[in-house]
Amino acid sequence: LPPDPEIVGLYITACASGAAERGMKPNSVSTIERRLSAISWNCTQRGMALDRKNRAIATVLAGIRNSHARPPLQKEAVLADDIIAMLETIDRGTLRGMRDRAMLLVGFAGGLRRSEIVGLDLKADQTEDSRGWIEILDKGMLVTLRGKTGWREVEVGRGSSDATCPVAAVETWVKFARIAHGPLFRRVTGQGKSIVAERLNDKEVARLVKRAAMAAGVREDLSEIERAFRFSGHSLRAGLASSAEVDERHVQKQLGHASSEMTRRYQRRRDRFRINLTKASGL
Repeated sequence: LPPDPEIVGLYITACASGAAERGMKPNSVSTIERRLSAISWNCTQRGMALDRKNRAIATVLAGIRNSHARPPLQKEAVLADDIIAMLETIDRGTLRGMRDRAMLLVGFAGGLRRSEIVGLDLKADQTEDSRGWIEILDKGMLVTLRGKTGWREVEVGRGSSDATCPVAAVETWVKFARIAHGPLFRRVTGQGKSIVAERLNDKEVARLVKRAAMAAGVREDLSEIERAFRFSGHSLRAGLASSAEVDERHVQKQLGHASSEMTRRYQRRRDRFRINLTKASGL
């Protein structure tokens, strides 16, 4: 039978009531909207259409948004100077340090998601769970990624010095880790002396960013609790969007965004008044 909008509306109301009893959190509205999207997708797979504009659904959802919706809590962007400071906290003489430096630099310069970072293989078609691979060239590194909407290529150019060059960092890691096939980023065990064949979990990227940012003293104007919450793997992606002083369309392409509006959501400059339109208008 086709889905009944009245029943779906009652379900959404029940979800909101349950969230309110537990103390409505900032992401509760987003969770309810995701559940509605899941119901809609499931109906489509069964050959049925769910009219989300039906009054029984739209009115309830609008009421929830008006009562509880808040601006999304965005993760802090780590800018270029932050990345350099974070690199200084990592021991470049150990295998784990070489790997971590490469992940930070590739994630930042490529504007990659944490799943994309750990999903890379050394070369094409080497593992079934791969999300892409790398190809090192004279002027940089070509990263081929598989996403929800298909394949895309990301160019990661060489840096101004080896100390901050993502390509050099990857070359160093591959050389000393003796990786010839399979996942690019792997777990380091045995007191930092052994490399396992399994792919690194993407949560390790988030832990790395948080740990390095805290150690480097990034955003020391915030409390320890706030700083611990604000940094994650997404901070690298937002950092590139906020740091690159180039035409916005180049950043949009690098991040793989379908619209410039989405790219602007990632731009979190700490100097909010860098461009003063009031003065520029003559006031």
